[in-house]
Amino acid sequence: MSDVKRYIKERSKYDQEFSEDFEEGYIDFKIGVALRQAREAAGLTQADVAQKLQTQKSAISRLENHANDVRLSTLRKYADAVGVDLQVKLTNLAEV
Repeated sequence: MSDVKRYIKERSKYDQEFSEDFEEGYIDFKIGVALRQAREAAGLTQADVAQKLQTQKSAISRLENHANDVRLSTLRKYADAVGVDLQVKLTNLAEV
């Protein structure tokens, strides 16, 4: 186990707020990374995706870097723009 993972595990035991904020932030981070990876795999720039979605490049950057509170409809449009299928999966928190 890495030092970072060990720190997160130990601090989460005694700091409930840290634990909740960390999990929420990590989920947002994973969504943003998935969006960026899909765009890059399609060979598109943020500007390309912005043009397809009729928005600004800065809006795409925000999605990829701060994917908190993003609408499902926005994720669908993004997925269509980069040519991937959007799948939503619900899992038990113990499995995350």
